[in-house]
Amino acid sequence: MLQAIVFLILGLAILIVGAEFTVRGSASVAKKLKISSLVIGLTVVAFGTSSPELIVNIFSAFRGSADIAIGNIIGSNIANILLILGLAGLIYPITVKRSTVWYEIPLALLGMVLVFVMGNDQLLDKVGFSALTRTDGLTLMAIFFIFMIYIVSLAKKGKVEEEEVKTYSWMWSLIMVLCGLASLFFGGKVLVDNAIILAQLAGLSEAFIGLTIVAVGTSLPELATSLVAVYHHKNDIAIGNIVGSNIFNVFWILGLTSTILPLPFSPAVNFDVLVGIIATMLLFLFMFVSTRQKLDRWQGGMFVILYFVYIVYLIQRG
Repeated sequence: MLQAIVFLILGLAILIVGAEFTVRGSASVAKKLKISSLVIGLTVVAFGTSSPELIVNIFSAFRGSADIAIGNIIGSNIANILLILGLAGLIYPITVKRSTVWYEIPLALLGMVLVFVMGNDQLLDKVGFSALTRTDGLTLMAIFFIFMIYIVSLAKKGKVEEEEVKTYSWMWSLIMVLCGLASLFFGGKVLVDNAIILAQLAGLSEAFIGLTIVAVGTSLPELATSLVAVYHHKNDIAIGNIVGSNIFNVFWILGLTSTILPLPFSPAVNFDVLVGIIATMLLFLFMFVSTRQKLDRWQGGMFVILYFVYIVYLIQRG
């Protein structure tokens, strides 16, 4: 078991380093091709930072481990709000943009609700099998592209901060891209393979591994970004990073994964999806409690407490 844990952590580290190299190298290439920093931030950087979750999901799907793939997304979204945003709110109260409150948080909530609706064919349609099908995946991706059009419209109005892009030589840029992609592939495979082995050896469900270790692990870049942003009082980056990540996770990553390969949906995951829905609803409601459009310290503390209560429940559930 110890070997599986070590290799799982190693795979996760390689995955995160691979994402960083891929983003930096791709952004440098794009900048050298005279693409604006704003477009790079909206495409190369945004998609690149979601690559760990995407790679894990694709490997999980092809290994027949749908519970890890779905658990990774649901668990990441729960951790993003309750753990990461909670910790960020504890460090410093976070003021939230009006557009984030009225458009982006509700879209993140819609994503979680759609996962519940699309995944519960047995419950809602009274059929013999529940799954996120290719049709579901294409629908999620269609909504995602509408969201991207919305983001581009904000960018044109100057309401999206431009990404600072560091450039390297052509040789180093290409080396970083190639090494990054290779690391993503290798790290993702190592992580998923050993997550499955660990679940089997410890007698834990693959859903548990996906919802906890894999989910929190692939959310580490968001954790680092948000905590650094809130420390420097850059509230838009702190909360925009989290809400945007949750939207990406459901509509882009889960949508693309289920389009490539339909994912069987276990009814046991319904509780976790509901936790994700409740967490997102709480975030929305907190915008109208105490100080409007602000996440106060006591609210951040409540999020963190709720996350640890949820983890204790998962451990007892196994």
